[in-house]
Amino acid sequence: MSSAVAGSAVVVEAPGKHRVVPHEPVSPGPGEARVRVHAVGICGSDREVYQGNRPEGYVRYPLTPGHEWSGVVDAVGDGVPASLAGRKVVGEGFRNCQVCERCHAGDTTLCTDGYEETGFTQPGAMATTLVLPARLLHTLPEDADLTAAALLEPAACIAAAALKAEARPGERVGVVGTGTLGMFAVQFLAAVSPAELVVVGSRGERKELSRQFGGTDFRLRTDVLPDDLDVVIETAGSASAARTAASLLRRGGRLVLTGIPAAGAAEGLDPTDLVVRQLEVRTVFGAAPDAWAHAVRMFGAGLLDPLPLVTHQVPLERFAEAIEWVGAGDPAVGKVLLRP
Repeated sequence: MSSAVAGSAVVVEAPGKHRVVPHEPVSPGPGEARVRVHAVGICGSDREVYQGNRPEGYVRYPLTPGHEWSGVVDAVGDGVPASLAGRKVVGEGFRNCQVCERCHAGDTTLCTDGYEETGFTQPGAMATTLVLPARLLHTLPEDADLTAAALLEPAACIAAAALKAEARPGERVGVVGTGTLGMFAVQFLAAVSPAELVVVGSRGERKELSRQFGGTDFRLRTDVLPDDLDVVIETAGSASAARTAASLLRRGGRLVLTGIPAAGAAEGLDPTDLVVRQLEVRTVFGAAPDAWAHAVRMFGAGLLDPLPLVTHQVPLERFAEAIEWVGAGDPAVGKVLLRP
């Protein structure tokens, strides 16, 4: 077992209140590994943690946030292969029980033992090191870019959507939403060689990037839109985006929802429309192991390029400033990474 140097960690004491504190690495216990964190991403759910509007039961204060991360294993506990030490890794966030019926079926994000997740109810990666069950780790190629790999958690969520979408070569497909998740959805769908890949957003600044990732047509939501696509993945997280996504589909088309609209939204999907047009609707919340493996495999094969989505990298000490960037709506702000 190697030693890790002391460093810093972000601790959110309560909504709106945080400190950057000294971080003393702890030794991993049986079945655990310790990771030296390379980079950790900030997303809207981290902003919810800081602002205090994450749903009850899905956060536990005080908390070190950070569920999107990459790093290198620097120590392993008893029962963990020694060969894991020194490997570049990313890791699943959901701390599933592995015993219930859903876990045995592979649906670990539906674990019936309750919700536990790294960075929300368990210590996260906004620290120099992170200790977690080694079974949650996914190893990366030796030459992997760890800065790019820090985005593999959101990529894994979209990998789950891509698996549920079951897009086939030659189908006409679409993506609604042009944020980080939307740009990953474009890349996953492009990898199956669609006949057409339509990207629909509310602003035009992602047009060139969507084409770089494999999109064949970019439309604003105010433009005339197609209504005969086979598959659409929605990533924008609003009820109106879900309705737009459904409108793009042919009769019998397949819709996968990954965004989470505000509770009780009135202008969402029309049940009559779903039934009359016989649309298939599937949903994603988090990523099970098969989706993680799919994302890591795509990344290792060079079919997934997260790096163009990163616009800012700052030290942990600028946590509060970075959180504000994420929620400001500035089109120049893409993915923000903290570097412990």
